[in-house]
Amino acid sequence: MSGPSFAVRVAEDPADREACFAVRKEVFVAEQGVPEDIEYDAYDAVAVHVLAVRDDGTPLGTGRLLHGEAAAAKTGGDPSVGSLGRLAVARPARGLGVGAALVRAVEDAARARGLTAVDLHAQTHALGFYERLGYTAYGPEFLDAGIPHRAMRRAL
Repeated sequence: MSGPSFAVRVAEDPADREACFAVRKEVFVAEQGVPEDIEYDAYDAVAVHVLAVRDDGTPLGTGRLLHGEAAAAKTGGDPSVGSLGRLAVARPARGLGVGAALVRAVEDAARARGLTAVDLHAQTHALGFYERLGYTAYGPEFLDAGIPHRAMRRAL
C-alpha cells in the first residue's frame, strides 16, 4: 500500500474527541460551508466517536455512532438501529481507505451495543461510496445544511 498507514480507534479521551472535532471543522465547516453552530450538537456528548490517525498521530478522519434514545430520534424510534453520522475524511487522506475503515469501526461499535442495523444520511455525491459498503438508499432526497442527502440503511 502506498502512502501512510493509519489506525482507527474509538475516541476515548478529550484529546481524541478534539481531534474528531478538528477534522469535522476542516471538512464540513471550512470545505463545505456548514455553519459551525449547527455542525456540533447535543448528540456529540452521548455519541461514540471513532478517529482515524496516521502512524505519526495526525488525525485523518472521524465518524460518530448514535445509539439508544439519541439514535431513535434520527431513525424513526427503532432502538435496535444506530445512526452513523458526521463521517469526515481530511482531504490528504481521501482515497486511502480511511472512510471505509471508519464506517466499519462504527458498525463494530453498533454490533457491540447489540444493534441490528445502521442508518445514515448520506450526501448524495457519496451514495456510491456507501452502496459499495452495503448500504441501501430509501426515501426521497432532502436538504441538510443546504446539502442534498438521502437516507440509507445497512443490516448488521
